[in-house]
Amino acid sequence: MNAVIRFPSVVRQLREARGWSQEELAERADLNRSYVGEIERGIAIPSLVTVGKIASGFELSPSTLLARCEGS
Repeated sequence: MNAVIRFPSVVRQLREARGWSQEELAERADLNRSYVGEIERGIAIPSLVTVGKIASGFELSPSTLLARCEGS
């Protein structure tokens, strides 16, 4: 459950670290910009397919992206 709680902030941190807007991440991940915003705000919980798309947008594997959500 911790990964579900941390996922929105991890996505936001990775996006901001790259200097990308939500729109740019959405384009790279083939997602709707408003959906990316909902994910970052914790309103939407992405499916595994969507996690894969977001990871691909960041040029990471899904497991690497999810590993960033683990921890304290």
